[in-house]
Amino acid sequence: MAEHVPTILVVEDAVDLAEVLVRELSNLGYQVWHAADGRTGLSLHQQHQPDLVILDWMLPQLDGLEVLRTIRQTKSTPVLMLTARSEETDLVVGLELGADDYLTKPFGMRELIARVRALLRRDQRIQQLLQADAQPATEVLRYGDLVLDPHLHIVALRQQELDLTPTEFAILDLLLRNPGRAFSRNYLLDTIWGQSYVGGDRSVDNAMLRLRKKLADFGDAIETVWGLGYRLQAEAPQ
Repeated sequence: MAEHVPTILVVEDAVDLAEVLVRELSNLGYQVWHAADGRTGLSLHQQHQPDLVILDWMLPQLDGLEVLRTIRQTKSTPVLMLTARSEETDLVVGLELGADDYLTKPFGMRELIARVRALLRRDQRIQQLLQADAQPATEVLRYGDLVLDPHLHIVALRQQELDLTPTEFAILDLLLRNPGRAFSRNYLLDTIWGQSYVGGDRSVDNAMLRLRKKLADFGDAIETVWGLGYRLQAEAPQ
């Protein structure tokens, strides 16, 4: 099987800088696309699904924050923002909207390349973890009086079978395989619903609410981690 060549989308309207970025990244073996405005950037992102986006803050037609906001509605693609703005509040806004890292202009090419490599390595580890978590259990899972049988596709609480939807079953399967581990809403969307799913946090919250109700008193073992997502208590209720 051929090795995957990382793909990068550069969204930058400064012609000289864009040419340097495309040349240097291409010389390192990456496949690179370039867009000179926000709308074209979104179109190329949808068309090519790159592994990384290098996104300028100030762009014609749609600025970088609007491009980032649109990408984050459906995708978790790593985004490195380039900005001439150095105010802390501006940088915080970008990070809160979902940027993974940022560089303030002017910057050195060696630093940009180091950040690109770090983001691609981190995303690769996340994708490997996602793939592992997306695999269902291969043996019966037990959590106190709660039992999940992946082969029979049955969940029973105190020997009473529960009527779970496929989504609820998948969530419970993931939580039972990882008691005590916190999962973000975005991670749950990627793992349970799939990266192509167009939804949001409410899809996760509503599914968790239904699952907790069906688990009755065991539902309290699914804890909300404020500002992040959910986890299953490390120890089952007595």
